[in-house]
Parts: sequence; structure tokens; C-alpha cells
Amino acid sequence: MIQLVAPDGTLREDERAPLDVTPKLCLDLLRDMVLARRFDEEALALQRQGELGLWLMSLGQEAAQVGSVRALAPGDYVFPSYREHAAARCRGVGAAELLAQWRGVMHGGWDPARYRFHIYSLVLGTQALHATGYAVGVKLDGADEVVLAYFGDGASSQGDVSEALNWAAVAGAPVIFFCQNNQWAISTGASRQMAAPLHRRAEGFGLQAHLVDGNDVLAVHAITAKAADSVRRGGPPVFVEATTYRMAGHSTSDDPRRYRSDDEVEAWRERDPIARLERLVRARDWADAAFFDSLKAEAEDVAADTRAACSSLPDPPAEAIFQYALHEETDLLREQRKWLEAYHSSFAAQ
Repeated sequence: MIQLVAPDGTLREDERAPLDVTPKLCLDLLRDMVLARRFDEEALALQRQGELGLWLMSLGQEAAQVGSVRALAPGDYVFPSYREHAAARCRGVGAAELLAQWRGVMHGGWDPARYRFHIYSLVLGTQALHATGYAVGVKLDGADEVVLAYFGDGASSQGDVSEALNWAAVAGAPVIFFCQNNQWAISTGASRQMAAPLHRRAEGFGLQAHLVDGNDVLAVHAITAKAADSVRRGGPPVFVEATTYRMAGHSTSDDPRRYRSDDEVEAWRERDPIARLERLVRARDWADAAFFDSLKAEAEDVAADTRAACSSLPDPPAEAIFQYALHEETDLLREQRKWLEAYHSSFAAQ
């Protein structure tokens, strides 16, 4: 497994993943992870207060997301699953846009073309096929573009992912499959999901594959940059298995204490991606107290902005359900919409 920063903050080199490690790079990545975690924590609090219907935390997976998405070019296109909040924030997606779907006020909260970041896919593994199809189009257009698809170890058991891997390899599609192996597919552990490592399975389809420490943001950044460069130059599609851990439940509807031990969670807490990079930064004196004080204050501003963004989201009119039912409104759909509008108008008139 490729690792550049050990859990104790020790920095090492690996010729498989060359990286020019600078103070600025480390501080920028640390800031991204800290702010993403604070947003995530505030969203959880909002859900517990009844402001969101559901939330899926990215807690513990910040390095896998930040390190990978920051290694892409701005024009590269990303297909996420449903917990890539850290990656979405790096692409500029705002708090209100990220919360809208979970508050139930719209089906997707942002314009994918604007951010080069697709809307969340809640159907397990479907985004792998979407990414492959899009990447084939990129190749046919001759565009200078790389496509990246995020999914988890659980999604890798879906047929859609296997089909996407095979199709991408045969077509030579410019796509990176980035698997965040967080050890648990809801309540099913990795050992019960697969008999062979995921990156080895990808090699069987004809992809280049890498195994990286997903809690090491520098290693993730280095290997994703290497993969993107290879794919952009016409190389085969790439599969990255980032070994990480889902510190929270699968969602706010899940109780992980029913299927995993406290000892397991504590063991992974020692590998926390933010604490790891902070140890490196402090050991090298790359940041002073003022930097950390400023970052803490900025994180609290993110929390306040998140609360404000959530409360600012307007409830959609009931008639909005008809807007996205069909591409072209049929006579029957029009009749139903007008009936509902008249029904609501009758209440307003009384």
C-alpha cells in the first residue's frame, strides 16, 4: 500500500507516487479537510434537530476525497456517489446546494456543468456507468478531459460497477475509478463482501490499479495526479483503491454499534487523516499558532454559514412535483397539475 505520511506524521518517499511536498500544498489540503469536517458535523447536527431528513457523513474520509479531487484539472468531470461532501466543497459547491436534496426541497442541488461535478447518485454504483459513458464521449470528442468516479466498497459488489470496469477497459475510456474502501457496506464488512482485493479485481478487467492509504492525503494526491496524467496521455483507465474508514454510521438512520466494536473504531481513530497531516505540519514548523487559530475561526464561520444556508432554503410548491416527472408534459399530466393548482387556490381564497 502506498503511503507517504505515517499516522505519527513521519514523511517518507515512494517512487511509485512521486510528489513535491511543499508547506503550501500541505496547508491547503489541511484547510480543505478541516473545513469539510466542520461542515459535515454541522449538517449532522441539523439532521438531529429535524432540519434535514437524512445525512450521510464523510467523517474520516476527508483525505481520500480532498487528496483526489485536488489532483484533477478544473475542467475534469467528477461523478460522486452520495457522501462526497469534501470533494464537492473543493469544487465550489455551496452549503445550500449540498443540503437542498437532504432537506427534501429539490432532487439535485446544483448545476453539474458549472462545477464539473455531477449531482449525487443514490442508486448504488450507477455513477460508475454514467462516468464510463461520459468518458467514452470525451474520447470520441478528442477532448483534453479526465473523468473520475467515486464509489465505495459496497458499490463494487453491484453489477453496474463490473460492467463499467469492463466497458471502460475495452473502450480505453479516459476514466479513473476511485474506490473509497471504508470497510463497511452498511452493516456488511469487507471480509464478507469479497475474497480478493478490489484493486486486483480491477486488474483482471484490464485496468491499471493502485492501492493507497486513503487516510494519507499526500499519498492520495500523488497517486491520483499520476493516474490523471497517465489517462490524459492516452493510457488505459485506472482503478484506485483508497483504504479508509467510515467513522460514523452509514447514514443518520444507521446504528453502527450493532455491527462493529468500539475497539475497531478507536484503532482507526488513531489513523485520523486530519490529525496525521497536522502532526507533519507541526513537526516541520510549517505553520504557527496564528494559522491554526485562523483556521479554527474559519471553521466556525463555515458552521454558521451552514446553519444559515439550511434555514434559507424555501419549501417548493407542491406543483413542482410535475416539473420533473416527464421531459414533455402530457395531456394527462397537465390535467393533474391544473387540478392541484385549483385545489390549492381554493384554500388560499377562503
